[in-house]
Amino acid sequence: MQALSFLNRLDRYVLGQLLLALVLVTIGLVALIWLTQSLRFIQIIVSHGLSPFVFVKLTALLVPDFLGTILPITSFIVVLFVYVRLAGDRELTIMRGLGLSNARLARPALMLAAAVTLFGYVLSLAAVPWSLSIFRDYQYEIRNQIAAFLLDPGVFTQVSHDVTVYVQSRNSNGSLKGIIIEDDRDPGAPATILARSGALIATSKGPMVVLEDGSRQQIDPKTGQLDLLTFQRNTLSLAETAHHGGPISTDPAEVPLSKLFHPPTNMSYGDHAKWLMEAQRRLSAPLATLGYTLVALVAALGGGFRRHGGLARIIGAVGTVTALVALGLGVCNLAARNTALLPLIWVWALTPTGIALALLLRQGAPRA
Repeated sequence: MQALSFLNRLDRYVLGQLLLALVLVTIGLVALIWLTQSLRFIQIIVSHGLSPFVFVKLTALLVPDFLGTILPITSFIVVLFVYVRLAGDRELTIMRGLGLSNARLARPALMLAAAVTLFGYVLSLAAVPWSLSIFRDYQYEIRNQIAAFLLDPGVFTQVSHDVTVYVQSRNSNGSLKGIIIEDDRDPGAPATILARSGALIATSKGPMVVLEDGSRQQIDPKTGQLDLLTFQRNTLSLAETAHHGGPISTDPAEVPLSKLFHPPTNMSYGDHAKWLMEAQRRLSAPLATLGYTLVALVAALGGGFRRHGGLARIIGAVGTVTALVALGLGVCNLAARNTALLPLIWVWALTPTGIALALLLRQGAPRA
């Protein structure tokens, strides 16, 4: 009973160090990625006087995606660092002197990897698609709210992907002079709108422009003749449309898993393959944590760390995980083009785990 209690204390001792290191490293990497990604939003927020809450909410919605991406890598870094430090301090030597095998020494790391894998599934299957979907809607809302502020005099400004606006001059009160609007929201009948003057109005549905003394020109798709409509006053929305005609272009990263397996029938083969690839990637990606952790354990527990040889194992482990990350990206890209290659995603996810586990068990319990 005392021996079992002692072994449990060893597990808690090693697991505690792993958890602390994992939290610190993950927070550091998430903060770094968050900082680099948030730079693209700072200029818009500052230059247009939006609330800091908008910036915080917009960038916070990206955090689950960051976590899901870096957790397997941070788990590898933490396990390799902690076990190498334990070996350097001769703590692993003492534990092996007590008759503990490599499998027994690896138990705290595998417990951590299992917990991180489960958390990875929560992120991959629920949190990430939800947050990215909210991010897209919120970004659309913000883009519509600030579209009116982006109109610079003498410049053709693309306020959305299908609306371009030119104004000759603009006053501080929002009134405009010399307005040209290219409206391509109806692909079958694009229109050019000219107005002598106008004014910007902010509404809950996005910016509106009130046009005065102008004309609307467009080609009749049936006759091919130019239709000209003059008006004294007209109102036009500059808000980007939420949905566009043609094939569905929804990012598969934002789609729930259940829908990924049943893509719309009118979807092109390329988009269909991307949806199926994303479904397989979500189900397999969290398993990378187990594989990377086992690679770190093979390197750290592969014999007593000496002045020569230990560094080679560390470099080999880092190189192996780097290659696996690159291979995973390549396999997903190939599977997104050819659905016959989808099983390769599972080969990538499971093979490193099996090989590393076999190597770890084969190493046995080295002598102190």
